[in-house]
Amino acid sequence: MTTAHLLETPEAVLAYDVRGPLPTADGRPPLFLTAAPMDAAGFATLAALFRDRTVLTYDPRGLGRSTRHDGRVEHTPQQNAEDVHRVIEAVGGPVDLFASSGGAVSALALVAAHPGDVRTLVAHEPPLLALLPDADRAFAAEREVHAVYAAKGWGYGMAAFIALTSWRGEFTDAYASAPIPDPAAFGLPVEDDGTRDNPLLSGVSDAITAYRPDPAALAAAPTRVVVGVGAGSDGVLTGRTSVAAAEALHLELAVFPGDHGGFFGGEFGQRGEPEAFAERLREVLG
Repeated sequence: MTTAHLLETPEAVLAYDVRGPLPTADGRPPLFLTAAPMDAAGFATLAALFRDRTVLTYDPRGLGRSTRHDGRVEHTPQQNAEDVHRVIEAVGGPVDLFASSGGAVSALALVAAHPGDVRTLVAHEPPLLALLPDADRAFAAEREVHAVYAAKGWGYGMAAFIALTSWRGEFTDAYASAPIPDPAAFGLPVEDDGTRDNPLLSGVSDAITAYRPDPAALAAAPTRVVVGVGAGSDGVLTGRTSVAAAEALHLELAVFPGDHGGFFGGEFGQRGEPEAFAERLREVLG
């Protein structure tokens, strides 16, 4: 059974879901699934594949069902980490944490700030651009995506983002000089709907990709931290950042089925390898 909850905080109302009993029936920590800027809806398939465990999901502040009244629009790892900490406190933590994409960055900040919250963290494909050898070019490419979105809207912005995230290897002059991709080539609209508030394309999440984890704090924490990378992400942006994070932080690297969305089962029109992904996650969590 899934129960929905609202947690009032000084700056936001956080929506989170609990699948299964609390306290847990078998004494194991709940399994918390997080991401950013994705909300809980993206974990519907993966959560259903862990029926033997109590599973938590949540919507980051300002996304999905979670509202914010802090007067701000940006998303930062520290802010998201504190919100996840509040949810863990509310359910009586600690937890096992699977965190993907921007959620993985926030999870590294969480372990550094609240090391008792998490037993095992699997940080899946954290987009830590600052750890890349070509970080300056990666940040320039990211800024160009924002500029395209601001000038031409969601379809062109998303096409530019797809080109960014699918580029193999270091960013070169050839990448920088390439024309703006045609949205129609990706099945995206060319019409501009006038909105400019997409958290992935507008720049409000730049603090996440610019974050530098604290190696000393992570090493001192009792949490076992594993960096996950998709087998299909070899050589592309988040595959490269995952390898760079594991090397820079001296962390275990675990390969998962699929690519950045390997756990999707049709959410957002994407399908990875969710069953194989869940099996691998069980192995890594031990």
